[in-house]
Amino acid sequence: MKNDKPGRVTRLRTLIALGICLAVLGGGAAWLVLGRDDGVPCNGLPEDERVRKSMGAAVRPGMSCAEFGEAMLKATTGDKPGQHTQQQAQALKDVLFALGFGQPDDFTLDPAMRLPLATALADYTPDVHEMLTTLDTEHAERDGRWEPPWESGGTYHLSVYSTFFRDIVRAASEDPRAYALLRTAESRHVAGELAAVPADAQGAAFSLPATKGARALGVLDGIASVVVDRLDRDEARAWRAAVVDEVTRGLAAREDGTNSADALTAGWLQDFTKAPEGQRFDRLSTQGVDLTRSWLKNRKTDEATQQALLADVEDSALGGSREVKL
Repeated sequence: MKNDKPGRVTRLRTLIALGICLAVLGGGAAWLVLGRDDGVPCNGLPEDERVRKSMGAAVRPGMSCAEFGEAMLKATTGDKPGQHTQQQAQALKDVLFALGFGQPDDFTLDPAMRLPLATALADYTPDVHEMLTTLDTEHAERDGRWEPPWESGGTYHLSVYSTFFRDIVRAASEDPRAYALLRTAESRHVAGELAAVPADAQGAAFSLPATKGARALGVLDGIASVVVDRLDRDEARAWRAAVVDEVTRGLAAREDGTNSADALTAGWLQDFTKAPEGQRFDRLSTQGVDLTRSWLKNRKTDEATQQALLADVEDSALGGSREVKL
């Protein structure tokens, strides 16, 4: 179903700035979780002809992956969070296709590229949301390699095949900071979509933002499970702890002022941090349900409607998670 609300990119200024700083300063020492030497520096991205053409003179064969990551961020993001030119969106699309077509399904992303790539993707959160859920017809129709980015709502959007997009997100998520950055951006987006539902909405207009948001978060749950299942006990514990810490910090960082989306996010975060420390990571798997429940209560929705939608939201989240792990 078409979802044409790109302007609702929720409070990403602090998030993106933090991600860029981490990417530039810490890229060279990125986590080596699941690191495997594929023999090709930076997954061959600086040598890819289409990537070099779309990113321009800043990219040269043989450059370090840390340098490439910095150049990619400059080429794909702009001065205003969530606002992109056609050239910026095309550059990111070319990077994603280079990874999707040039790597095996179970590939490992160069550690120095994980955080920069997640930072770039977080700036395109509405598109990431649609590519995770695979429910939007426009993104599905424009996901081919030769389909250019399109303008809508004052910015340009992109889409790539969902079959390899999830693999790319999984590869980036081997760095827990990268996963947390994407999770934080998606959490804010889901809250924004819920808060934007009109008071008199009925049918799909009422229920779809909740079930769709839960599906996207469920897909991220499944990606986290795949990453953690490949780690030993100590590595998995460290990865989970880092995710919890970064998500907490990311969601706590807000601009001055509040709105209903901010309030929804803040309420969820408050409950999240009240949970025992050892249980917080598992609480992420109920985030879609928890956000929806708070949203329904704020709307003073009747009990029967609440229970029916919450059941659908839970099923949607589980479905998204299971798809990744099949």
